[in-house]
Amino acid sequence: MASQETVVRTDRPIVVDATDHIAGRLSSQVAKLLLKGNRVSLVNCEKIMISGTRENIIKEYREFLEINSIINPKHGPVHYRRPDTMMKKMIRGMLPYEKKASGVEAHKRLRTYIGSPKELKSIEKIQIEKIKIKKSASNYTTMGELGRVIGWTE
Repeated sequence: MASQETVVRTDRPIVVDATDHIAGRLSSQVAKLLLKGNRVSLVNCEKIMISGTRENIIKEYREFLEINSIINPKHGPVHYRRPDTMMKKMIRGMLPYEKKASGVEAHKRLRTYIGSPKELKSIEKIQIEKIKIKKSASNYTTMGELGRVIGWTE
């Protein structure tokens, strides 16, 4: 894909194959597409890369899992363990979700999937070259690997 400005609003969703994309950069680009009014589907969320050492990423996420309410853990933040729901929440954090109705509407136009579902097989998938990993994959951790370590069962 040459430029994000060339994407126009259509009834068909923009299907992004998220394999080997960096999580934060992908989230911000998808949030921009959603705010422009596009429907976006992310496939292969378990293959999204998180930069940093594996031990550090797992340690930080385990610390995040300890955050809850003193009164009742049900009142605390929801801690997702599936890669597609982790990605959906990460993108929601980059939208004006709790401040404006446009953020809520944009979030409703987002779909995230583990693998590639049958209904999206025929649609052309795009990859955004400027947010793909540049170094070898050994310098990154996949969302699927993080999910398995923190309790995701496939």
